[in-house]
Amino acid sequence: MVRVLVADDHPIVRAGFRAVLETEPGLEVVAEAATAEEAVNRSAAGDIDVVLMDLRFRGGMTGAEATAAITTRARAPRVVIVTTYGTDADTLPALDAGATSYLLKDASADVLIEAVRTAAAGRPTLAPAIADRLLRRVRNPARVLTRREIEVMALVAEGLSNQAIGARLHLTAGTVKSHLARIYAKLDVDSRTAAIAAATDLGLISR
Repeated sequence: MVRVLVADDHPIVRAGFRAVLETEPGLEVVAEAATAEEAVNRSAAGDIDVVLMDLRFRGGMTGAEATAAITTRARAPRVVIVTTYGTDADTLPALDAGATSYLLKDASADVLIEAVRTAAAGRPTLAPAIADRLLRRVRNPARVLTRREIEVMALVAEGLSNQAIGARLHLTAGTVKSHLARIYAKLDVDSRTAAIAAATDLGLISR
């Protein structure tokens, strides 16, 4: 039996996942969590095999932060991210945090069920759009933005100045400027506006 914890701040979403999973033999939803913190605490009980984790919760810990807290424990459950957010700014932190799989909420019930089963067995499942972008990162490393560059671009898209970005990321304004210069070169642009548009079109950040 694969024991599942569903972590999402929307009760209707949790109910939907429960309804889908509990129709399948060998799958059981044994707990729900409305916050990331609750998911971390509940997963420590030792009776969870797979956590279905949303990426963004209303306030508090994020899904990526919760994933890191869960997966660093001994005999930790596998984490399957299920979210509406699929940019590199979202996926890379979650995968780096130890998520086994990453799905978007438009995935079919069959895909969700199979992802839970394969995660329990230690095998990953990625939404096709996510897999395509990760493959492009491997094939075109010269044009790939680093995690830090993606963080900078996400804050640029929020309208922050170099000084404000530096304060948020604990960098000097000069370091932020250097990151932006490399970003412009990789994206083949010459302004913040063009960089935002290019990064959005490439699925690196959301607006």
